[in-house]
Amino acid sequence: MAKQASSSDFSSLSASIKARQFSPVYFLEGEEPFYIDAIADLIEEHALQDFEKEFNQSILYGKDVDISRVISEAKRFPMMADKQVVIIREAQDIKDLDKTLTTTQGKSKIEYNLLEEYIKNPQPTSVLVFCYKYKKIDARKSLSKSIRKYCAYINSEKLKDYQLASWLDNYCKQEKIGITQKANALLCEYLGNDLQKISNEISKLLLNKAGNRNIDENDVQTNIGISKDYNVFELQNALFTKDVLKSNRIVLYYSQNTKEHPLVLVLSFLFGAFSKLLLLHSLADKSESSVASALKIHPFISKDYIAASRKYSFEKCVRIISYLREADAKGKGVDVNEIDVYDNLKELIFKILH
Repeated sequence: MAKQASSSDFSSLSASIKARQFSPVYFLEGEEPFYIDAIADLIEEHALQDFEKEFNQSILYGKDVDISRVISEAKRFPMMADKQVVIIREAQDIKDLDKTLTTTQGKSKIEYNLLEEYIKNPQPTSVLVFCYKYKKIDARKSLSKSIRKYCAYINSEKLKDYQLASWLDNYCKQEKIGITQKANALLCEYLGNDLQKISNEISKLLLNKAGNRNIDENDVQTNIGISKDYNVFELQNALFTKDVLKSNRIVLYYSQNTKEHPLVLVLSFLFGAFSKLLLLHSLADKSESSVASALKIHPFISKDYIAASRKYSFEKCVRIISYLREADAKGKGVDVNEIDVYDNLKELIFKILH
């Protein structure tokens, strides 16, 4: 059955793989590579014993093979094992994946798709895995319809930013990791929607905690390169609470650490924050859950936006957006002879706060 990848789908499929219940063909496609790689890795780990892999496991790459070679590999019989595994990494690079051949039956010529014919009648002692990343086969094609019907199939779509918090909570639960709401929010905001990067950073973080599987905001700030006092989230918080002293301390720190805090990224972050604040003013329902949903932010920080909306009126937010655009233009040398990058930022912060 066709599925859009989610934590629950992945959990179900991974459970069957760990129980050594394998499908003859897996087709894993979509823009999000995390689930694709994770499922392929699980099959590689659990399908064969280590001593069976030398003769019965093939890892191929799409740019190096054609579909005839793939099917030929899949049709082989295992040697001294119950099954063989063929994993096609970067399967999107197979140039003739949708190859069609012609055969003659009597006086008639019949066209057939090579891969489609295989997946309808696969070798039962083979586990064939396609890792088709960053895109999908055209759903209108007959091959796509057959893949969804006959294969163990997942469509691994990229998560939206507002879905990250829920995904991270579910991921941590499955991995038996405790995580605070603020740590969750920091990871989502700082690392973005790269699921593999988040997973890797959590793994590295746990290694540094020597067996302790509970993660809080101090762990994130200490181990994942986020300055505890001077990251952009702290700048946003200082501005939202109109803490003039803290805001200026952070700007001074940025002026002394320009490589770590390039102006363009700081302005982009603030533009996003005040654009959301502007949108909040237009909401009829300003409850925390409604604000989190409408602004597509972590529910934990929606209360910060609600509090900030009381300090910054709709009109003030409009002016701040204008100030940010001016600062961006100045940073690019528009209509100015010469200006220090962080004098520009100091001027911006002053306008926002006063």
